Amino acid sequence: MDMFRVAEHFVSINGEGQKAGELALFVRFVGCNLNCSWCDTKWANEPCAPFTPMSTENICELAKQSGVKNITLTGGEPLLQSGITALITALAKQGHSVEIETNGSVLLPTELDCDVSFTMDYKLPSSNMESKMCLENFERLTERDTVKFVCGSHDDLERAAQIIEKYSLADKCKVYLSPVFTMIDPRDMVEFMKERGLNGVRLQLQLHKFIWSPDERGV
Repeated sequence: MDMFRVAEHFVSINGEGQKAGELALFVRFVGCNLNCSWCDTKWANEPCAPFTPMSTENICELAKQSGVKNITLTGGEPLLQSGITALITALAKQGHSVEIETNGSVLLPTELDCDVSFTMDYKLPSSNMESKMCLENFERLTERDTVKFVCGSHDDLERAAQIIEKYSLADKCKVYLSPVFTMIDPRDMVEFMKERGLNGVRLQLQLHKFIWSPDERGV
């Protein structure tokens, strides 16, 4: 039986993505293969981070008891967890809508045939992790999925525009630009979108960082 290393779980609103503002049960896993310069969950990324072992059955029961339809599996990097596809399938069979927040460096699974969507980052230059991106993922995206570009500079915006155009992302899935909190002015991002005519691209602010303290956990 696969046991998942769960750093925390809580019910809140989705702060970003296609279901921003909707209630979701968040399940955060320990461990990540990247080390982004601006990461706001570094505490959960190390293999030695504290965790609670939970089975698929434990997590499904947690989801059932929450009374919440949307389940967000996050991290860390959830796709590194052994047995993650079986967990996704079990949650979907239970009637949940499952979202996976993934960092873009791990190949997206294609064997899933259930109510699941991927919110995939593309790491831009300011993250220092762009070289780790799995470009094959762009061929696996569907209209249910999202690509998120977290921007910390004008150079990041330029690179995001290049990637969006090169892979015709706005025609394949939802595309979001999101500012690194306090590093770039969202107004400048809007002006960039206007200058470049970025149709089909959305600016999104992280709601939870405006409702609660940007460093608060469990929200």
